[in-house]
Amino acid sequence: MKVYGRMVDLRDDPERVEAYVRYHAEVWPEVLEGLRQDGVTDMKIFLRGRRMFMYMTATDDYVPGGRPGAPAHHPRVFEWDRLMRTLQTPSPEATADEWWADMELVFDLHWPQHLPDLAGH
Repeated sequence: MKVYGRMVDLRDDPERVEAYVRYHAEVWPEVLEGLRQDGVTDMKIFLRGRRMFMYMTATDDYVPGGRPGAPAHHPRVFEWDRLMRTLQTPSPEATADEWWADMELVFDLHWPQHLPDLAGH
């Protein structure tokens, strides 16, 4: 399983922030199906002010941006992406080729060194 942490900002417009939240309360079915077909197994998006943080897990064969040779996404998936980009803006930390900026994983409660010693030592 792959794990991702990503961030993006919403545009500095309270109406766009509200619109983003409304859209995500009722995500289009084609978008949800496209995520699942790509191998996304879980996705959570958190919002504070204008900064968004996405936590996502995916299958080992997941490829950001779609799997090579995978069937084309439904046109509504591309429509959703275009619409969301009218509400978002890359975070200052994003590189020139990133929209959602990837974050580095620096702690995981399940890393072996953080697990309880089951031998009782």
